[in-house]
Amino acid sequence: MSDFLQTGSVTTLTRLGARPTHEIEEAIARHTRRNRAALLVPCLVSEMDRPALLRICDQLREVPYLDTVLISLDRADEAGYRKALEYFKRLERRTVVLWNDGPGVTALLRKLQENDLYLGERGKGRACWIGFGYLLAQANIEYIALHDADVLDYDRAMLARLLWPITDPILNFDFCKGFYARYTDRLNGRVARLFAGPILQSLRALVGNHLYIEFLMSFRYPLAGEFALSADLARQVRVPADWGLEIGVLSEVFRHRSPRRICQVDLSDRYDHKHQILSADDPGAGLHRMAVDIAKHLLRTLAAADVSISEGGLKALLASYQRRAEDAVGSYYALAKFNGLVFPRHEEEVALNTFSKALRSAVDQFVADPLGAPLIPNWARVLSAVPDAGDLLLETAITEGGILNG
Repeated sequence: MSDFLQTGSVTTLTRLGARPTHEIEEAIARHTRRNRAALLVPCLVSEMDRPALLRICDQLREVPYLDTVLISLDRADEAGYRKALEYFKRLERRTVVLWNDGPGVTALLRKLQENDLYLGERGKGRACWIGFGYLLAQANIEYIALHDADVLDYDRAMLARLLWPITDPILNFDFCKGFYARYTDRLNGRVARLFAGPILQSLRALVGNHLYIEFLMSFRYPLAGEFALSADLARQVRVPADWGLEIGVLSEVFRHRSPRRICQVDLSDRYDHKHQILSADDPGAGLHRMAVDIAKHLLRTLAAADVSISEGGLKALLASYQRRAEDAVGSYYALAKFNGLVFPRHEEEVALNTFSKALRSAVDQFVADPLGAPLIPNWARVLSAVPDAGDLLLETAITEGGILNG
């Protein structure tokens, strides 16, 4: 049974029973008759060869309230793009496949860079940012949901639960973050369990009850890639181009909205998707790099909020994290055993040691360069510098044949 306890600064919406999905969908449909809702799915071309995306498409075909499904397609040559156009026809609803490696988007990115707009490296962050730009330019979209293309046990109820809180005008939420339990025959979500949780605890002990740290600690799964937001907020948030996307977006939401307008919602009993490699020996790949980028975002956001951490404080952070992460391994061992799950203790310890190295690397990079690479500019700034940027994205989808079933 779920719980109804409210802790932290954001509202938590847990599932206390089996409310039928069609009831939630009917409510969303009523709320989006004028102000429409869209789904943004950042998608690598390789996802079309995996089973998860097929199930997602089967589920989305039955959703009654979406105006647009936007596929922000990455790493695709022309053959891959043509394959995607055929693949996503199965949705049988208005779908836009935006070819991020195609001539239209490439020309737009070049034009933006010529106007001194930093766009970061290609990846999920930039794919999401391009998708935001298209949906904002569409003008009739008020609510945007985002989730990945690799969810193995996807159910359309997840999307309904994610969108309902921000579409109900009485609730007045502008941002909704999903959470869930990630497990199969074992506990997954190593970065969330063994890195994000312990480092937030260590930072709170180091800097005290800071509003930003308390905000992040309010989320049951801060690294979840599933969230929904209003178009107005999407226009204002800057997006990280690196692997700190989820923490970076939360940081931007914290900057632009009161916690009273933010909630988190219980999406499913369990959740499983494609697992990233640990990459213990390569800090530039896998979960190793993700941990580095997350730590840098945390340290730089705190610095921007006038929190000064001395050299001794940073050393204390390393030691404090190590101890808290070791404690976390023990706690999760007990949880796994209680539920009869496999617990590969050695693999957990290897992950912990990898994340310790990641934190040390992040601290070194932060000391050397407290500012780091800038975030991708928000669309309010982009449209100020290049007023026709959104129109160019709309044109690109038309001329490249990316609009399907509508």
